[in-house]
Amino acid sequence: MASALHYQTIAGLSAQLAAGRLSSVELTRAVLARTEAVEGRIRAFNSRDEADALKQAADSDARRAAGRSRGPLEGIPVGLKDVIAVTDQPLTASSKMLANFISPYDATVTAKLKQAGAVLWGRLNLDEFAMGSSTENSAFGPTRNPWDLTRVPGGSSGGSAAALAAGTALATLGSDTGGSIRQPAALCGVVGLKPSYGLVSRYGLIAFASSLDQIGPFTRTVEDAAIMLGAIAGHDPLDSTSYRTDVPDYRTALAGKRGPWRIGIPKEYFGEGLDPEVGAAVEKAIAFYRSQNCEIKEVSLPHTQYCLDTYYIIATAEASSNLARFDGIRYGHRAADVTDVEDLYSRSRAEGFGAEVKRRIILGTYVLSSGYYDAYYLRAQKVRTLIRQDFLNAYQEVDALLTPTSPVPAFKLGEKSDPLAMYLCDIYTIGVNLAGLPAVSVPCGFTTGGLPIGLQLIGQPFRETELLAIARDYEQGHDWHTRVPSL
Repeated sequence: MASALHYQTIAGLSAQLAAGRLSSVELTRAVLARTEAVEGRIRAFNSRDEADALKQAADSDARRAAGRSRGPLEGIPVGLKDVIAVTDQPLTASSKMLANFISPYDATVTAKLKQAGAVLWGRLNLDEFAMGSSTENSAFGPTRNPWDLTRVPGGSSGGSAAALAAGTALATLGSDTGGSIRQPAALCGVVGLKPSYGLVSRYGLIAFASSLDQIGPFTRTVEDAAIMLGAIAGHDPLDSTSYRTDVPDYRTALAGKRGPWRIGIPKEYFGEGLDPEVGAAVEKAIAFYRSQNCEIKEVSLPHTQYCLDTYYIIATAEASSNLARFDGIRYGHRAADVTDVEDLYSRSRAEGFGAEVKRRIILGTYVLSSGYYDAYYLRAQKVRTLIRQDFLNAYQEVDALLTPTSPVPAFKLGEKSDPLAMYLCDIYTIGVNLAGLPAVSVPCGFTTGGLPIGLQLIGQPFRETELLAIARDYEQGHDWHTRVPSL
């Protein structure tokens, strides 16, 4: 692995900090210097507060000196997607609607990271209100892929993936509604974990589609993902969808889990539209698991063909409802020189929202409207149940499912101007959100052009330890995760 501090793992840096060979201030200064050097080309951040980061780092060093270290994240700089609330920091969702909004409170995951001693560093760019697959929909401009600056980093959590890949944070948080952690992780060559729905609190996350959204980490290794998940998981009374379940020490539990595993290959995920180089890299991953004495079995998820339609009915309907609060009255963008309340409402929303957000609000309002609710939204919820049952049926025979993460590697900025072409980028990831399952993307190779390829593993509900162990076994047999872009 690259020896520079900004490219090392949480596990390794934590050991150096604990041994006194490194201070959090030194580490944070290294990350700040790296950011200063490359951010102008990547544009992963919406805002940065260097002074605050250094103060947090100094506080961390003081705790450690006093024997009050809070664990493996103590003193580690972690970046947050700009839809996760941090007290007194900007919270924009990469939208003109919230361009000047400062959060008055912490999200639950933010509070948990503070309790774990992490240095919270920067607000990371995204597709506006997390609606997109390329981070080109940001009102503040696109983020670029560190592996090729002419290409997208994926989305919607593109800033979170790109910052990690570029070495401008040691770990980051994103949100995943239909693949928005896993797809950019694949395109940027890092690990991205989408936990089971309800395992991580959504309190303080700007909502897109509340029955699909989930917060999760981007890291360099599977072990680091386990460390991050251990810090942010757990029941939260502030989130009515938070699930009561035991939260183990994922890192310790991971160390004790070994295969061989029963791995299912969904035949519906290897058809038309899959880039040949992506398909070949995933086939090699399958061969690796077979060489480790894992049982490889083809399975069927017969309702996969309905995932895209179902997702874009449910997600847009919930977005229409969630974004109704942005009306120019209480907070957010407010149009000037309005004539009445209706004018204020319509002009504030027209000026504040970008084209993709408006497109989804209109579609969602339509499918919820009188006379169409039963035909679209209610029917989509019924199909969603069938999609989830497909996964549960498969888990009667296998421990996890293996698929590509994205059908294509990183594409060029501006290449997919057609919304439907962009939506198809999430074809392998949206079923996981509809079913509420955990899934992880790990690096599994590179194209001949040097672009990262991601492997997706889909686990059973609330069995993250097993899922991470299966991913860890692949990671330990390869060095893809140790490679870094030459910026």
